[in-house]
Amino acid sequence: MNTAMVIGGVEILPGQVRQLKVPVAKLYTDTDMSIPVHVTRARKTGPVVFVSAAVHGDELNGIEITRRLIEKKIKLLKGTVIAVPMVNVYGVLNQSRYMPDRRDLNRCFPGSPKGSLAGRMAHIFLHEIVRHCDYGIDLHTGAIHRSNLPQIRANLDDEETLSLAREFGVPVMLNANLRDGSLREAAVSNGAKILLYEAGQALRFDELSIQSGLKGILNVLSALGMIRKRRIRKKIEPFVANRSDWVRASASGFVREYATLGKQVEKGDLLAEINSPLGELISQVVATRSGIVIGKQNIPLVQEGEAMYHIAFFGDDAEEVAEHIEMMQEMVKPVIAEQNDL
Repeated sequence: MNTAMVIGGVEILPGQVRQLKVPVAKLYTDTDMSIPVHVTRARKTGPVVFVSAAVHGDELNGIEITRRLIEKKIKLLKGTVIAVPMVNVYGVLNQSRYMPDRRDLNRCFPGSPKGSLAGRMAHIFLHEIVRHCDYGIDLHTGAIHRSNLPQIRANLDDEETLSLAREFGVPVMLNANLRDGSLREAAVSNGAKILLYEAGQALRFDELSIQSGLKGILNVLSALGMIRKRRIRKKIEPFVANRSDWVRASASGFVREYATLGKQVEKGDLLAEINSPLGELISQVVATRSGIVIGKQNIPLVQEGEAMYHIAFFGDDAEEVAEHIEMMQEMVKPVIAEQNDL
């Protein structure tokens, strides 16, 4: 029904663009805290899509992606886009992954109006935003000191979700199980189709990740018929990884790196060397299977057993995946020029 949508007590009518704030619990300084929300509604009924970022407060790429999405002032042919640049506003304030109660917000859904602070925020976001939506794109990065190659994680056994994941247009897709307490699990339980975009690292802006994420969102909106069909000069073909594993440090020490993000590796290839403070070679880290490096640790210090390289396995398609990763990297434009061409 093409009627008013109510978020945070504010009515948004068809054809309106509104910026609003959804109140959450105050700081102990009596400072009001709220989740910023930007809503764009077409006059014509259509899909409702949320784009969320910073569920983990130190994952900043998504904030910039949503800022650029809002800045584009997209003209919707139908439906509604709800952009939420910061879900965990407390974490952003503290440059922390977690909520002030040290809980991971992405393990607290669906939450409760009478639960912990994290549980209450999860409940608010689910009730105020997700319940309106048919689709969602949740933006994430790697953890602190870890980088992820741009990738989509989703339930690829669902045909429509798989189709949207392909339309997003990054080379790597992972068929990821739902995690208990995650936003994705709660949204799926509410009937929404969800894509989780992972790219870059915490507390850093990464232009490849940002541009790929923004293009991907626009590709999905175009596929849903919500914006005009986009002209894509180079089509990036996505590939589904049939499995992925972390290669772990076999010793503790200082790291000399050989494998970079997006690199195609063969079984037995040298990924890194681990040395003592005096320069003595302690151990070598090698690929246990052939695949593509889709995630890696950045800090050059490791403890024995620590995860160092996340490798996805694509079978005979690995070379093609590597080619499309290179194509994606070549499409990154200078920050000033890129706005008009996305």
